[in-house]
Amino acid sequence: MPTNWERIVSITKEGVKSIATMKRKMQRGKKIALLIDGPNILRKEFGIHLEDIVEALEQLGNIRVAKVILNQYAPQGLIEAIANQGFEPIVVPGEVGVKLAVEAMREIYNPNIDIIAIATRNAEFLPIILKAKEKGKETVVIGVEPGFSSALKHGADYVIVLTPKGDVDEKKALQDTKER
Repeated sequence: MPTNWERIVSITKEGVKSIATMKRKMQRGKKIALLIDGPNILRKEFGIHLEDIVEALEQLGNIRVAKVILNQYAPQGLIEAIANQGFEPIVVPGEVGVKLAVEAMREIYNPNIDIIAIATRNAEFLPIILKAKEKGKETVVIGVEPGFSSALKHGADYVIVLTPKGDVDEKKALQDTKER
């Protein structure tokens, strides 16, 4: 059975790249800041598990920062599960977007981070992706269909699309838009 990395496909303008080429491009030693839009990604109907996201990203580098932004309606059990998996749960009153943006900007200016990874489906985070690229960071967006913003996918360097079962979608898993 193939690992998630073996199921990740890089789709470029020229066609599908080999996994070996992608592994060379994304060196394992890179440091990743992972920020998760909890209410948008961690929904029961999607069945996405944090370990699915971690497994996909660990093939790209080392996760150094792992935060899940949640609103005040997040159940205590979810908050505890997130903390037990080594993530920092951040609970905010109201909308999570502002806090996620603040955390993302902190990591964009962190010289110890090479890759900014944001798990969301929402296009409102496109300016964060663009700012990260402007500051020399590689960018990854992680999402799930339906409703994964096309603008967000096209703005990021790499896109990981998870299926509702939590498996990596073999056809759209990792998209390299740098070479467009």
